[in-house]
Amino acid sequence: MSDNQPDPSGNTEAFRAFTRTGSDAEAPSKIPYVIGGLVAVVLVALIVVLLLR
Repeated sequence: MSDNQPDPSGNTEAFRAFTRTGSDAEAPSKIPYVIGGLVAVVLVALIVVLLLR
């Protein structure tokens, strides 16, 4: 008597591989944008101070 139920290990392993690759693609960090924004604010403030002297 043959077993007609397929072995789920192939599908399970494929799903695990899919979930592993999904977690590697994280959103890019916003820290460079925050630092760039702070530098821009400091530069604008410095220019305003120098122009108002």
